[in-house]
Amino acid sequence: MVALDRDSASLAKPRPKKKSSRLWWEVHQWAGMKFSILLSFILLTGTLATLSHEIDWLLRPAMRVDPATVGAEVNWAAVAQTAAEEAGAGRVISLEGPIDPWFAAAAILEAPDGGLSFVYAHPTTGALQGHGHWVSAQRILRNMHRHLMMPVAIGVPIVSALSFLMAVSLVTSFVVYKKWWRGFLKPIRLNDLRTALGDFHRLAGLWSLWFVLLMILTGLWYLAEEMAFRAPNLPSAKVEASAEDMVGLAARLPQTLAAARGANPDLRIERIMFPTANSGAFVLHGQDEAILVRARANAVWTQAETGAVVLTTDGGDLNLHQRLSEAADPLHFGTWGGLTTKIIWFVFGLALTGLSVSGVAIYALRLIRAERRPKRWGTALAVSWAGMGVWRWPALILVIIGLLLIPTVFLQA
Repeated sequence: MVALDRDSASLAKPRPKKKSSRLWWEVHQWAGMKFSILLSFILLTGTLATLSHEIDWLLRPAMRVDPATVGAEVNWAAVAQTAAEEAGAGRVISLEGPIDPWFAAAAILEAPDGGLSFVYAHPTTGALQGHGHWVSAQRILRNMHRHLMMPVAIGVPIVSALSFLMAVSLVTSFVVYKKWWRGFLKPIRLNDLRTALGDFHRLAGLWSLWFVLLMILTGLWYLAEEMAFRAPNLPSAKVEASAEDMVGLAARLPQTLAAARGANPDLRIERIMFPTANSGAFVLHGQDEAILVRARANAVWTQAETGAVVLTTDGGDLNLHQRLSEAADPLHFGTWGGLTTKIIWFVFGLALTGLSVSGVAIYALRLIRAERRPKRWGTALAVSWAGMGVWRWPALILVIIGLLLIPTVFLQA
């Protein structure tokens, strides 16, 4: 009878509550595991996108020039003349200056049937270097990373929403890893794969804290902009359409350049938009004193036929909302400091991708060890796949959709 009473008492005793540290760990694990296929894919394409222009430079010989043959300034008039001649019955949409001394200048052309293409010219002589399809590594990687090749209104919210998972992972990591501030200089131990991956995960996470936070903030900003918080349009001017053909417009560019330099001598021109069927204005974009803004924030608008300046804009005059909007891309892709910052962003992008992948591997190896299962790649993949639960299916489907939609970029071109 006494034994029965003891058994009843033990059965009635409430189970101990799960430790808060264990709960935080499970939240951290959930955020990193469930959409890991999609998150890793987006992180990898974004990492590659930071150097997408350089990838195109490797793939397209026409984009390469000998820096020793390049002058201090772009000969925009010569580049424009080459582009206009190559456009034929079509039109020149814009001229793009070289992003580094070993890059050619580029022009985006539109054919009479609406097809788009690139023409590459020497930035100093204007000599034709070759043509390129509008669909490039840069186009594919940016579109895949930004909206999975889907319509922007659908794809951007899906991709940007991953910022919430990254935010959860970031916050919980400070609780999961005790005294994390002591780990910045701890080496990676190579005792076994599980230990090495765990040390890498912690070390990469610590050194990437600033980068993770930056990706979260810019990602959430993209989501807010797309859903309901779009920045006001930048200033623009209404200019009556020009009757000149492309060759004639190119011939008038020198007077526009002279007028623009008179209006803003400090403008470092990066892009020149040609007049359209609805506007007879040249629009010159570039960089000035305002930091962390896209080239379009600083502009000079001129009337193509007369060269008269009709509008100048300064990135420093934008309101806070517009400045944040213009800063998002330079900060997200690391373009604000040229090749140096792009390489830094690329390295930390690889680290962030490695964090996502290693987190899944650590989960699998921990479970394999606890269940005394054979340490094989097939087992690890099976455990990881099972650990993602039903969430693996929407994540995988979204990646497959993005890949299947790649041909649509060619159709748009």
